[in-house]
Amino acid sequence: MAAAARIVELDPAYARAGSVIDDIVRLEKRIFPKHESLARTFHNELKRQNTGLIYSSTSSTITGDGEGHDSREKEEVSGYAMYTCATSLCASITKLAVKESCRRQGHGEALLRAAVERCRKRRVQRVSLHVDPARTAAVALYRKVGFQVDATVDGYYAPQRDAYRMYMDL
Repeated sequence: MAAAARIVELDPAYARAGSVIDDIVRLEKRIFPKHESLARTFHNELKRQNTGLIYSSTSSTITGDGEGHDSREKEEVSGYAMYTCATSLCASITKLAVKESCRRQGHGEALLRAAVERCRKRRVQRVSLHVDPARTAAVALYRKVGFQVDATVDGYYAPQRDAYRMYMDL
């Protein structure tokens, strides 16, 4: 039976931090095309001082096997967001992704709001992000939370594949 999702800031000292990062890298590889994926450089990105990683996790209870083994809880990463506070004035949401089976359940919105809140606590004045205009669900989510389109960046992802640059003033 699944429990409600919770948003967690990744703490490298957490015993399962390596396993969480591995789960996120696998999710990153499944969701994003190779040229857009941070999977190869994920660990380096996390070493940057002003970079934060939050993730949404659900816990489920795995029942005993009837042979004397007790039930235990299993944590599953359902989504993640990475943000960078480049200056005291501006931050950027560099990644936001939710596992396909967990979409349309509020994980993306919760992650986005949590990332924005962490930027707000650092007294950042503006948060920006880039999104493919063809990802209509993502664009709608960003608008719902309060982001607005600043510009279209030609060829951002690839030739003939543009991006919206969106922002939110805090």
